[in-house]
Amino acid sequence: MAKFQLPTDLKYNRALIQDPTAYAKESGCSSWLYLIGEEFASMPGGMSYAQVQQAVPHSHCVVSDPPRVLNLDLARQHVKALETLPRPTLISCRTGPRASAVAYMYAGLKRGAKYEEVLAAAEHDNAPFLAFAEYKAWVRSSMDSLKGELDGITA
Repeated sequence: MAKFQLPTDLKYNRALIQDPTAYAKESGCSSWLYLIGEEFASMPGGMSYAQVQQAVPHSHCVVSDPPRVLNLDLARQHVKALETLPRPTLISCRTGPRASAVAYMYAGLKRGAKYEEVLAAAEHDNAPFLAFAEYKAWVRSSMDSLKGELDGITA
């Protein structure tokens, strides 16, 4: 297997998104996996899922922001949503850590990569999820648990 890298058609945010339509256009994405609940829309710097839907023709919302704990059920929902979204796809949370964890977990599964390869690529890319031990553990456990569920459909 070639060295694992996050595919260029899977992107995530690294900061608050000020203008969803402009951000989608700048990133070149035609679909969006939004990980934030509606309560974020009323916060300073927040945005709503309706704004995401206006920004791109295809989107899904899998609410995964704190105080929700990343778990295997959410990982399954992320994978299911990403399987249906056309590429290029943007994944976003408030400032990027959870979105980057989802992106690397999913891409690692799809490419049949080992967790260590995914972690090395994330370190090379300075992925925001690396700052959180629980997110790294979630990527590992999700990849381990979901590997068998994705056998036969890896790209």
